[in-house]
Amino acid sequence: MQRNRPPSPAGDRHWRGSARFATTCALLFCGMSLLVDWDAGSLTLPRALLWITLSAVVLLVLLPPRVTAGPGRLTVSGLWREHTVCTDALVAARQYGVVSSRLVLHDTHGHRLEADPDVLAANPLMWHELDTGVRRSVERGTLLQGADVLEQLGHRIDDETTRAVLRASGLS
Repeated sequence: MQRNRPPSPAGDRHWRGSARFATTCALLFCGMSLLVDWDAGSLTLPRALLWITLSAVVLLVLLPPRVTAGPGRLTVSGLWREHTVCTDALVAARQYGVVSSRLVLHDTHGHRLEADPDVLAANPLMWHELDTGVRRSVERGTLLQGADVLEQLGHRIDDETTRAVLRASGLS
């Protein structure tokens, strides 16, 4: 007998690589700093703890948040907090910044989420889930601000996807 399970959420397919890179950088920093300090003859337990602590800080700074999308929701999970918005009950969407832009979404339940639009652009399944929810929000009349921001983001993602397909097929 098969059970009706909810579909698994679409996740950032590049997150593991980014997390691996952050971990590698932190471990290299730790190893190199301990090695240099040991070679200089100044390595003590407090200094070793300092280097290990600084390496943990490097990991915290470099580790990207994990973004997942499922039917009617988008979730960004950091180290200590997880933010989820109902994409089919969005109230506002804003995009801040030019070089390092952030997409900020608010839903009718008072939840707020901040995500990197490039993560959505690099993951078509997540964008599809968000776009489906946005369309429902527009149909229901809850999306009062930012429909144009999401539409522009959608056009940008569609253009990038089209260019990638043309490049892969050798037509560009």
